[in-house]
Amino acid sequence: MSGQIITETVTTKEEGTRLDRWVKRRVPVTQGQVEKWLRTGQIRVDGGRAKANMRLEAGMAVRLPILDGEAPRQRDPAANASQKDREFLKELIIYEDDEMIAFNKPAGLAVQGGSGQGRHIDGMLPALSEGEHRPVLVHRLDKDTSGVLLVAKYPAAAARLGELFRGREMDKVYWAVTVGVPNPPFGQIRCWMVKGVPDDREESGWRPVSPNVKRRDADRERMIRTAQGVEGAKHSITDYAVISTAGQKAAWVALKPLTGRMHQLRFHMLEMDTSILGDFKYQSRREVPNGLAPGLHLHARALIIPREHGKPISIVAPLSPHMKETFETLGFLEQEAGKNPLAPFV
Repeated sequence: MSGQIITETVTTKEEGTRLDRWVKRRVPVTQGQVEKWLRTGQIRVDGGRAKANMRLEAGMAVRLPILDGEAPRQRDPAANASQKDREFLKELIIYEDDEMIAFNKPAGLAVQGGSGQGRHIDGMLPALSEGEHRPVLVHRLDKDTSGVLLVAKYPAAAARLGELFRGREMDKVYWAVTVGVPNPPFGQIRCWMVKGVPDDREESGWRPVSPNVKRRDADRERMIRTAQGVEGAKHSITDYAVISTAGQKAAWVALKPLTGRMHQLRFHMLEMDTSILGDFKYQSRREVPNGLAPGLHLHARALIIPREHGKPISIVAPLSPHMKETFETLGFLEQEAGKNPLAPFV
């Protein structure tokens, strides 16, 4: 292999970024090529060998090769972005500061790409780039869940915000409309969860996903209850509080996840035998009220983000149109929840 050697310095906005991700933002190569360069010592940090998962610090000098005929990546991610995407995302912004942007994601819009997903938030983010850094997703929402979606403007901000999510220092509040009323009306749900696929051989009708699961089964995955120690099992915890009810047919429930497992809130409401309205993957056998708007009734209502100095940042997303319609039909008044998103849990 022939080519040139370049050395670039890590900026303060890139602090906390993994080395392999930092390299791929600069050189159009695969993860495999980056790993090879690291193994052979062609990539060095401050003159020494390094590993792919090394977290970079501001001021570090990174030496990396550039293949003949190649060039460092375009440093302005917005250069080839669509103006239509930019205008679309701008309409969704409900909060912005120097390090983050919060969207009110519509129900039905995927956060990331995948089989048959088409347009998605992550694919449009380059349109909001300011200079050399592309906005980075900090967390995820299911395609049919609406509400607050947070992105960081540069890698160092993504690392800090990601750590807040992982460390349970950031409060997340969701609103849901459930089929039936959870009993008791407030409390905490704790259980072990694992990905499962249908299996007629099991009495429960489901079995944990094995490492050799076939693709046709992977398309039907859902979370199922399991026991501690089962391979792939994750512990999950959610606080919940009923805010209002429509007789015994439906309830408006506030949910505060303390862990971040796949489909956690949807599964936990099914565990209470009060599945979320419009959720056909985790559906209880209760009778669904007639005349309500279609769609999954789960909304990421608020994020409360702690700051080193000053009061926490509280980001609140207005209800999606289909949930607003259902609230009006059932007689739920938003002011019943109080101005503080955490009020139902106090």
